[in-house]
Amino acid sequence: MLETLNMPFIQRALIAGVLTGFLGSYYGVFVVQRKMSFMGDGLAHAAFGGIALGLLLETEPLWIAVPFTVIVALAITFLKNKTEIEIDTSIGIFFAVSVALGIIFISLKKEYSVDAFSFLFGSILSVSVADLWISAGLTVITVLTFFGMWQRWAYATFDYELAKTDRIPVERDDYILSVLIAVSIVVSIKLVGIVLIAAFLVIPAAAARMVAKSYISMTIISVVTGVISSIIGLWASVLIDSPSGATIILVQAAVFFTFSLISKYKK
Repeated sequence: MLETLNMPFIQRALIAGVLTGFLGSYYGVFVVQRKMSFMGDGLAHAAFGGIALGLLLETEPLWIAVPFTVIVALAITFLKNKTEIEIDTSIGIFFAVSVALGIIFISLKKEYSVDAFSFLFGSILSVSVADLWISAGLTVITVLTFFGMWQRWAYATFDYELAKTDRIPVERDDYILSVLIAVSIVVSIKLVGIVLIAAFLVIPAAAARMVAKSYISMTIISVVTGVISSIIGLWASVLIDSPSGATIILVQAAVFFTFSLISKYKK
């Protein structure tokens, strides 16, 4: 085990797991409480369109996927705030369009690319030093939002109209939150994969909701669950030679069911 931990790619994967576990579980609290679980899945598949375009252009896929997914997130938020269209409907529209574009871009690439498979299902080996720096930078920004914006986001989550009445810029805050969620999804894709990234956002927060007594405690429990489950899942995936993303999700699911039993027992 110690020899395995000394391998550079395992060290990178472990650091990436901690960072993405923190990001996903932190923003997942707002996704779950605002009943936007479908948004994680929608933005992940929007990222697929950007990644496919990056592969077609033979450039770093994430550099294309980030602006592509951010634009989709902003468009979804705009439709939610400025039209009568329900958010799940707008997500479904952009979900379908992005996947369709991704399929077309992949079909235009004549030679087979193993990168497409790794983005769909995640891969420990594909995490690079550059990915770690991007994840670390986003984590620093996220920590700063806790001190600067978390209280406003929480207020708007529980009473959107009252927050507006108190002159909180809730619409601007919605755009900021959507952008940060979109970027978090894109930087987490290499570890977890497009197929499973939505669960990475939802499960820790849903588990925390089972046992938390306040919104701040829910946030803390969700973050701790996301980080620890990432470490345990990565370690288990190395030991049993299983896909890292899927193993992490199974660990998170085990925590969720454990918290469900605890919640039921308390009641």
